[in-house]
Amino acid sequence: MVAPKHWSEHVVYVADELLQLLARHAEAVGTFGDEGWLFTLGGHLLNRNVAGNQWRNAREASGLGEFTLHDLRHFYASGLIAAGCDVVTVQRALGHSTPSITLNVYSHLWPSAEDKTRTAAAGLMGAVLGAPVDSVLTTGREAQ
Repeated sequence: MVAPKHWSEHVVYVADELLQLLARHAEAVGTFGDEGWLFTLGGHLLNRNVAGNQWRNAREASGLGEFTLHDLRHFYASGLIAAGCDVVTVQRALGHSTPSITLNVYSHLWPSAEDKTRTAAAGLMGAVLGAPVDSVLTTGREAQ
């Protein structure tokens, strides 16, 4: 087995739907080697260059444009942030050694304090003003 970058490994949490797709792939194609690799080229583990070449070939064949594998990594990180994941969660998902690395690249994607304040105020207004006007007027008259 070849160790990942920086001789470290980390768990990647994925959606159940992706696990189902991968399970179907493993059933249809099988796995390779004692470790049960899913994706190889001729039974050999993909390294960064080979994976990049395979991606470029697939991208060109499908007409996807100039998206790189690293662009997909940024897309994934952006989606995690948009879904409300905190910096440590995104750091671990990407395999960054420290949260500061994640913040250096993605801090502009997290909502600012002002954004959070506006969102909270909008929620409060919706809760107060979202009630039917008659109920507000009736409640106010009954209290007098």
